[in-house]
Amino acid sequence: MKSWTSRPVPRVPGTMPAIRLFDTAAGREVALENEGRPSMYVCGITPYDATHMGHAASYVAFDLLNRAWRDAGLDVAYVQNVTDVDDPLLERATATGVDWRDLATGQIELFQADMEALNVLPPDHYVGAVESIALIVPEVERLVELGLAYTVQGTNGEPDGDVYYDVEAAGKQSVAPDAWTLGSISGLTESEMLELFAERGGDPGRAGKRQALDPLLWRVEREGEPSWPGGGLGAGRPGWHIECTVIAQKYLPAPFTVQGGGSDLIFPHHEMGAGHAYSLAGVPLARHYAHAGMVGLDGEKMSKSKGNLVLVSKLRAAGEDPAAIRLAILAHHYRSDWSWTDEGFEAAKATIATWRRALGHAPEGSAGPLVAEMRAALSTDLDAPAAVASVTRWAEQANADGGPASPSDQALVKNAVDALLGILI
Repeated sequence: MKSWTSRPVPRVPGTMPAIRLFDTAAGREVALENEGRPSMYVCGITPYDATHMGHAASYVAFDLLNRAWRDAGLDVAYVQNVTDVDDPLLERATATGVDWRDLATGQIELFQADMEALNVLPPDHYVGAVESIALIVPEVERLVELGLAYTVQGTNGEPDGDVYYDVEAAGKQSVAPDAWTLGSISGLTESEMLELFAERGGDPGRAGKRQALDPLLWRVEREGEPSWPGGGLGAGRPGWHIECTVIAQKYLPAPFTVQGGGSDLIFPHHEMGAGHAYSLAGVPLARHYAHAGMVGLDGEKMSKSKGNLVLVSKLRAAGEDPAAIRLAILAHHYRSDWSWTDEGFEAAKATIATWRRALGHAPEGSAGPLVAEMRAALSTDLDAPAAVASVTRWAEQANADGGPASPSDQALVKNAVDALLGILI
């Protein structure tokens, strides 16, 4: 699947300090490894609706990490998937009378347009679930052969043959210090897992499963649903977690550096994906797990089911500046839960205007210290609010002084804000 395009990233003199990032699995900030080609996988959308602010905040968050690595002179390997076949997509297609393939195509194009407008750097590989099915099938077959997956007999009109991952068997496969066991990524109790599993697409009550938390690997063909050849598994389509695991293992090192996504993906998605990866390769899927907070609207959780979405595409269609949208996101630390408000967006627009006005008064010698402040903030768990605050202080001082601009400082500030924060001023 073709990725979107992005503006060239300006090169800024100097380099990013060593980056520290909060690792969800470790429960603390860690120093990222000093490696020539860091690698990142960020879970993509299920394309049944437009990009809302929660999506945008997550992809902007990991765009900061991508930019920080690039500022350190590193060649980043970045992969993102798109779950272009799944129950929510099929349900929306049926409800709207649109072919599921057309719905997916249209929403993927809209998402990519939103990402391009928000100046989010594209992944090197943007990979769909459908195009990956031929890779997924043999891996599910391997898990069955290893005794780490099993088929379930159908009940209540369901067909025989759905394949599930055996979390208990998988958790006993190795005693190595870095081996996966259930809870090693999320740190949740079993009761917490059961509650979230039911909320986030799991089926803890499915008859015939060995454990309530066993996740689906392969859903055999149902009448009226799309399906693909599944070899010995029979025709069907893949489960959600195995999709990301196989795509990541195909296009990235094992283990890769950072697994990213929203905090709602910690369990079961990232937990189960890590288990699948260890079962298939004997090594962790990722060295580190990082998660962005949830975004609400005026204090209430933003979700498609509630219909209280702030859509990037609608803001753009109304003529709003994508740079101001991005700045409104970066006003909040990526790990925090926050709410989108009209007041916050108006403040972001005012701040952008202040920054742009200050370029006409950039004092000589002021850009270098500002760039150092921005880098120090971003190297400390991607502290965008601190970086934004440093630019605002610089801008307010420049506007207060009101002198003529130093062309070199003007250019350096403009390039640094673009390269490090992804904001065009």
